[in-house]
Amino acid sequence: MKTSLQQPFQWTMQLLMSLMLLLVVSSCEDQVETTYTYQTQVPVFLQVNSFREADIIIEPGKPLDNPGKIYIYGDYLFISEPGEGIHILDNSNPSSPRNLNFINIPGTGDMAINNNILYADNYVDLLAFDISDPQDIEMVKREEDVFPNLYTNEETGTIVTYKDTLITSTDPNMMWSSWGRPAFRSDFMAMESMAAYSGGSKSGGGQSYGQGGSMARFTLLGGHLYTVDDYDLRIFSVEEPTDPKYLKNINLGWGIETIFPFKGKLFIGSMTGMHIYDASNPSEPQKMAVYEHVTSCDPVVVNDDYAFVTLRSGALCRMGADELHVLDIKDLYNPQLIKSYPMENPHGLGLSGNYLYLAEGEHGLKSFNVADVMEISNNQIEHLKDYASIDIIPGPKSLIVIGPDGVCQFDYSDPEKLKELSCISVSFR
Repeated sequence: MKTSLQQPFQWTMQLLMSLMLLLVVSSCEDQVETTYTYQTQVPVFLQVNSFREADIIIEPGKPLDNPGKIYIYGDYLFISEPGEGIHILDNSNPSSPRNLNFINIPGTGDMAINNNILYADNYVDLLAFDISDPQDIEMVKREEDVFPNLYTNEETGTIVTYKDTLITSTDPNMMWSSWGRPAFRSDFMAMESMAAYSGGSKSGGGQSYGQGGSMARFTLLGGHLYTVDDYDLRIFSVEEPTDPKYLKNINLGWGIETIFPFKGKLFIGSMTGMHIYDASNPSEPQKMAVYEHVTSCDPVVVNDDYAFVTLRSGALCRMGADELHVLDIKDLYNPQLIKSYPMENPHGLGLSGNYLYLAEGEHGLKSFNVADVMEISNNQIEHLKDYASIDIIPGPKSLIVIGPDGVCQFDYSDPEKLKELSCISVSFR
């Protein structure tokens, strides 16, 4: 027979055993773990001899994979494949562009064309190609060590570049690790009213330039090639087009992104503002002013009176605003913000007369009448949401729009109604 003292003790022991069993069972359950997959860039170390000693191969035309920058020269359309090379298309009929060939240039990102000579970066070097016959392209010069920021050790010839990589991790902080960088510089990579642009026009002295977009880091003006990287403006003489010569660099601070020429002036977009330089003496450009704004990615286009600047948030500019700023630049030494307009995620932009075309990233393509700069938001014309867009060139034959999904061209002879002429889609998505 159980005593009155034994019974409570047994109940207590049963309760303890039940609790222990519950803990054991709970510890055997699967733990829920969240994983994060994102695209970034990881460092790859190279020796300069590995690409200098390799032949630059001209390949048959091939499909787009990861389009970067766009450039027009005559009847040809040039599309960069960041880090890989440059596609050349016969664009004499924008309704049916023909893929001609591909210049295999490792480490390239930007380009410009002067008198049938194409300039492109090859990691730390500048290359010049004769493209007078696009079916028979020849490299005519390599200017070495002009983009030294990639060096980790100049004595050993070691450079660092970055490779697009998909990363899967359980640590959300890895998305912003010190070694990983977001991959798409246009959040990876337009010109002014065509009649006034240096793009597609004669520049004097027999120079004939092509036309780039508002995300360009290479531009031409006054017989000189100007390039920007994260910190510096670099100046090359190309008065002899086949013999580009590095002259000097000007440190501009940090976060430099784009460069845009207009009537002897250089408008340089950065993550903190817009720099204006007088290039009337093209080998010695002089600073005129800096317009500062909140930290944002920042391309710019201008006309005689106003600068149109897009600010956007994103992976490289997380504190940024999503806005269009309009600046009065009648006094180039004292640019003044006169109005800002909220946007969704503006990237590149193009200006043709009184019409502004604005790339809204994944949100599509917008057009505005900007004759009255104080009423731009009330004068939106179209919003084409199906065309993810990064940059724009209002060209002589078509409005050219590039985005992550490919390159589309529009008839914009009636600026109130864009008409699609053609689209070249990427090969893999």
